[in-house]
Amino acid sequence: MLVVPVVVGALRGGPAWSHLLLLVSWLAAYLAFYATGLWLRSRRRARYLPPVRAYALVTAALGGALLVLEPGLLAWAPVYLPLLALSLWLSARRQDRSVLSGMLTVTAAGLMAVVAQGLGTRGDDDAWWVAAVLVTYFAGTVLYVKTMIRERGSRPVYRASVGLHATATAVLAVLLAAGSGPPAGPGLVVLAVLLTLRAATVPRRWPRATPRAVGLGEILATSVLAVLLVLG
Repeated sequence: MLVVPVVVGALRGGPAWSHLLLLVSWLAAYLAFYATGLWLRSRRRARYLPPVRAYALVTAALGGALLVLEPGLLAWAPVYLPLLALSLWLSARRQDRSVLSGMLTVTAAGLMAVVAQGLGTRGDDDAWWVAAVLVTYFAGTVLYVKTMIRERGSRPVYRASVGLHATATAVLAVLLAAGSGPPAGPGLVVLAVLLTLRAATVPRRWPRATPRAVGLGEILATSVLAVLLVLG
């Protein structure tokens, strides 16, 4: 979720050295965000503060260097600051595992495809479509994984997962038939159908699948999606 949007955006927009700095800055920022969330959930206990300081300093150094090279990235501050503030507020309320928190994270991650494309050496008019696909895919992942682990057996979460996957598949099919929509064409629709079938059948037939098995399945699906978007 953290790496794929940056890599896809970079490859579609044309790789540049600034993409490497963007990626490491983004990863450092996520670690700082995670550490801060843990500190807030602990009711600000002092022993959780050192990692916050360390990752914040690394993020500041890497992010500062990136902004010197690409000052235009400051235009994304009004987009990411509200996402960050709401996510940390949910962490402070110990709701960091909520669906809303997950959706905020996947939105921030998916938008990185547009950010990375903007640093590329060539234009890509499909950048927002790519981001929409990634956000939708990762949103489906949030719900699907919940049906397998934290919300196993929950009918509302199961219905939401299947419903989101099925709706996304239908929308993709309609867009493809209309000759518009995101890149990757029929391959993306096929993948969406398979993911919908997975969301519908796996929680019922293999509800006791291990987190490791679920994670490996997500790595495979995400890799296939990345290849389709890059080649599309």
